Amino acid sequence: MIIRVLILGSIFFFSRGKNRKKNDIEDEENFKKNLTCRFVLDGSGRKVGESVAVDNDILIIKSGKKYLGVPLKHIEEEEKTLLVKGLVEKDKAEIIGEKWRRESFSKIEYDKVDSDGI
Repeated sequence: MIIRVLILGSIFFFSRGKNRKKNDIEDEENFKKNLTCRFVLDGSGRKVGESVAVDNDILIIKSGKKYLGVPLKHIEEEEKTLLVKGLVEKDKAEIIGEKWRRESFSKIEYDKVDSDGI
């Protein structure tokens, strides 16, 4: 009897951990999905740019013609915007953003078109 209780208890205990991990992963994915297409402000309330992607634990922000990569630990959600908190090295953020751009964007090459349009 005691053995049955121990076996059932251990099965319940270990299965609860799997569900928690699965729920944590789903919550994290939903959190990341909700971070794109939002304006990003700095600590002074100035607009930094617009969030365009999340790459692992880096938020990619389009700022003018540049892309910035900011770690998610420096991002805080406001109502409709995102806030960059703490000190972020702009040079390093530009390097990370440019690396993401090079890896994510691919140049489209078109075949030469004949005079007939074919």
